[in-house]
Amino acid sequence: MTPKESQHLYWRAGFGINPTALKTLPKNRTRVIEKLFADSKAVTPISIDLSFMDGVTIQDIRNNDKFAQELRVKSRKKLADLNATWINQLVHPKELLREKMTLFWANHFTCKENHVVFAQKFNNTLRAHALGDFKNCVKAISKEAAMLKYLNGKQNRKNQPNENFARELMELFTLGEGHYSEKDIKESARAFTGYNHDFYGNFRFRAKQHDNGLKTFFGKTGNFSGDDIIDIILEDKQCATYISSKVYRYFVNPKPNKQHIDAMAEVFFKDYNIENLMRFVFMSDLFYDKENIGTKIKSPIEYLVGMVNTVPVEFEREKDILKIQKVLGQTLLNPPNVAGWKGDKAWIDANIIMVRLKLPSMMLNNAFIPSNENDEFRKQFFKKKKGKFPFKTQPNWESFSEKYRVVETDKLQNYIIQCPINKGTADFLEPLNKTSKQEYCIQLMSLPEYQMC
Repeated sequence: MTPKESQHLYWRAGFGINPTALKTLPKNRTRVIEKLFADSKAVTPISIDLSFMDGVTIQDIRNNDKFAQELRVKSRKKLADLNATWINQLVHPKELLREKMTLFWANHFTCKENHVVFAQKFNNTLRAHALGDFKNCVKAISKEAAMLKYLNGKQNRKNQPNENFARELMELFTLGEGHYSEKDIKESARAFTGYNHDFYGNFRFRAKQHDNGLKTFFGKTGNFSGDDIIDIILEDKQCATYISSKVYRYFVNPKPNKQHIDAMAEVFFKDYNIENLMRFVFMSDLFYDKENIGTKIKSPIEYLVGMVNTVPVEFEREKDILKIQKVLGQTLLNPPNVAGWKGDKAWIDANIIMVRLKLPSMMLNNAFIPSNENDEFRKQFFKKKKGKFPFKTQPNWESFSEKYRVVETDKLQNYIIQCPINKGTADFLEPLNKTSKQEYCIQLMSLPEYQMC
């Protein structure tokens, strides 16, 4: 593999790679990819302090409204801790590909939950199944307390079925719009009746609330359970094609290539093994075509984590990381709706691009040059600060210098920028003073090209 191909792989399978780590990689593609998967075999769950729930029972909640309200407030505050912990795990992953896959699945099996115990459990379920059996993953998600609350699974009962989960299961999670009928939704909803959870978020099947009658789904009739419905859905090759399409647009190119997606679907349909699918993607020659390198707009999380991977940064206040996510348009654990973030060009508009271009100098150099009173960065970050810096950071330039010591300053763009640099940008870079590798790094991160990976 060429260094450019390895960089491309590690941006798509992770959040970039520094030159020192790049030099340690094998030259053989198979060996590089085997190492990537081997390093992600284990599962490291995220975990925050949830001791505020110790000893609390459902009777405590039912018998004391004030106490219940206090718990809800504490839980919402703890979500900020969970957000920061997840960000930290993305920045310092023990299993790089598993963490990137968890981020991908979190915007596929979209779920928003204010109960921090359930939110953490859901996130770790995604992580545990991120590279495993897709069928088992879907079944596990269908039984998660967070999903049961989010899509009204608890209200889905015999003689009064709720169709929300059944609809999204097919439309968003497995098949895509137009590959099922309204009758299929109604019949499958009956199969998921009785799904519930206990006070601690453990799945509980309420047999008395389950519809044991015959259901006709996708032309088959039987006393189907929720797991049966998922089995039947995955017998349709459209499921493999739909998931392969989403994987392709996220990891390869936002513009779909039907021929390659069909080839991916052939692999995935055999056993719905996610690892096998991703191995096929990363091993294919097409993945490394120049038309697929540097063609993806970084999501706000990819942008932030990638920047911090290059120059480690500590925030004086953890909540400032949350503020930046909100301004950039992607706050972990808080998707906009059940369809999740659209991605690609939706990440960038005229205002957001200006924020992105100025954020590196703010985070890494404590510098900000407003253009005018309508400057978007000023409006977003300074409006309540009366001219003071909105956040304080401590960049670790020593770490950067160590990781990038093997690179000459005037070659730094070969490692910081993934996409081709246009003539206008090249003309801008040419006369810049390159005596300081730090300053040049910030200049490169402030380019439109840095938004791509």
